[in-house]
Amino acid sequence: MIDWSSCPAVERDPERVSGAWVFRGTRIPVAALFENLEDGASVLQFMEWFPGVTMEQVRAVLDHVARSALAPA
Repeated sequence: MIDWSSCPAVERDPERVSGAWVFRGTRIPVAALFENLEDGASVLQFMEWFPGVTMEQVRAVLDHVARSALAPA
């Protein structure tokens, strides 16, 4: 399980989007990025389809996931 609390590009509010982790300043769930990438979308397509998400946020989320995957258990 990824600890999103240390990623500055995301936030969670129990009152919004059922408490899901979202890109900071949006209502777009972080999970939407991974679902779209798994379906073959590019990052640029994702940003086009979900206005408000920046390239910096996407990079921060992907970097966070990569660091989390390499962290010792």
